Amino acid sequence: MALSYKKLWKLLIDKDMKKEDLRVAAGLTSTAIAKLGRNEDVSTKVLLKICNVLDCDIADIMEIVVAEE
Repeated sequence: MALSYKKLWKLLIDKDMKKEDLRVAAGLTSTAIAKLGRNEDVSTKVLLKICNVLDCDIADIMEIVVAEE
């Protein structure tokens, strides 16, 4: 299983925001944004900041996908 943040990127498009806008608004590092872009693990603190800025639930920005073998 793997994480996917595709929902986050779609939500940013819907809200007419860029990754940099999100980074500044949520007070995130560029490293955290890069990890999200590579579908890597980030702390729940980072996810919470994103949810607060976008006024959404965690399920609105990420999902678990089953990797095909």
